Amino acid sequence: MKTEQQLVEQAKSDPNAFGELYDQYYSKIFNYAFRITGDYVIACDIAAETFMKAFTKINSFQWKGISVSSWFFKIATNELNQYFRSKKYTSTSLTELGAVENTSGYKHFSDETNDTISRIYMTEDFKRVQQLLQSLPPDYQKVIALKYFEEMSIKEISEIMGKKEGTIKSLISRGIDRLRQSL
Repeated sequence: MKTEQQLVEQAKSDPNAFGELYDQYYSKIFNYAFRITGDYVIACDIAAETFMKAFTKINSFQWKGISVSSWFFKIATNELNQYFRSKKYTSTSLTELGAVENTSGYKHFSDETNDTISRIYMTEDFKRVQQLLQSLPPDYQKVIALKYFEEMSIKEISEIMGKKEGTIKSLISRGIDRLRQSL
């Protein structure tokens, strides 16, 4: 079995290896985007855009001893920032870029699966948590989602957000305090 670092290096010249990374991390990126936006379609777009950008930039990825998932989450966070800045998110299509001719090796979900996932996420508890999270400023939403839903360390969140670890701790603390006040 290949290590993650070996898989990343192989992905630089072999799209099938990137497909393995996609399969491994797609659901985590999608869930992160969905928890932040609360919109299934937008989350799908953000996840797709994240992996499209990662695929086109995999050759520039530098291994720093931190999981490649941190890089994926950083790209997703940038996509979320774009979403919040514009509130009208538009993704770049793969055909516009001419980056991928054949995507047959990648996951596609049937409409039935999409409906099932949508129903699961629309339970009352999820709606309540989603409403509370969306009442927070975007930076608080992101750090709370990364820390508690994605179970990332402060160091990983710091890398993803491009902020110091102390700032991340402060954002988490303030975000939790605001959630408590909302309850």
